[in-house]
Amino acid sequence: MVTRLLSANASEILKMNGAELKQSILASEGRTIVSENVTGNPVGDGLTASEYAAAFGADLILLNGLDVFNPAIFGLYPSKTLVPEPQHDGESVHHLQQLVGRPIGVNLEPVDVNADMQETREEIPAGRQASEATFKEAERLGFNFVCLTGNPGTGVTNAQIAENIKVAKRVFSGLIIAGKMHAAGVNEPVIDQEAAEAFLAAGADVILVPAVGTVPGLDESDLKPIVKLVHAQGALVMSAIGTSQESSGAAYIAEVAVRNKVLGVDIQHIGDAGWGVQSPFENIYALSKAIRGERHALQRMARSINR
Repeated sequence: MVTRLLSANASEILKMNGAELKQSILASEGRTIVSENVTGNPVGDGLTASEYAAAFGADLILLNGLDVFNPAIFGLYPSKTLVPEPQHDGESVHHLQQLVGRPIGVNLEPVDVNADMQETREEIPAGRQASEATFKEAERLGFNFVCLTGNPGTGVTNAQIAENIKVAKRVFSGLIIAGKMHAAGVNEPVIDQEAAEAFLAAGADVILVPAVGTVPGLDESDLKPIVKLVHAQGALVMSAIGTSQESSGAAYIAEVAVRNKVLGVDIQHIGDAGWGVQSPFENIYALSKAIRGERHALQRMARSINR
């Protein structure tokens, strides 16, 4: 059996395969945090956004806006300049795993060219889109998980997410998270029972849903049945704060955290739109303290990556 992620050391975490990581999260009983970080913008002081996120209590790191065919990450390598240029040597993901001692994932976007758009489409490079080629590259680079979701205006649909889950299951061995945090520019429900069932049937390990308090009109009565459905089929649920509210005050973050924990979600995600890089660091701590208490919040921050 695996150690629960809540109490696991970096040496244990980085050895976990997809199935073991899933079990480790389940054993943590709703006390797991994912911090989403944009890799294409510098944070400053020669560090990556992911190092800051890990320092403030994130259990898993999700990279956004990363082209897997050119996985360059600002701050990953030493530099004498104030704003280091990103570099890519084929080992970016492994380097970042060793720096933060956390599982590293990447967003890959299932773009639907036939989507019924409600805004102008944002065109993104092939290396950010979900495809057999990008899943294979994510596997080669050593990512621990992939998240099939959509950024604003990219035209990601639930139907296309379901199709891409099937592809990922064939060629990627890590954890597969799937679902939308917001509309992604498409005129369709962000999540409903039908979409959740399709994701499960396709083989997703974790179903992503918008956190209660983030998408207008989506409340506990909408999400509770989905959480029960997902758990009944042996999968996990991740609630996401991906609507720029990750930069709202700590009181809001704590309220959302408790409301979604009551629903039974296994993972709570906090997005990257606060500064265009990641959420304010103090909000990661506020989320951490709300869902697991000060004791476990502090031990996650203090636990050495050399253990």
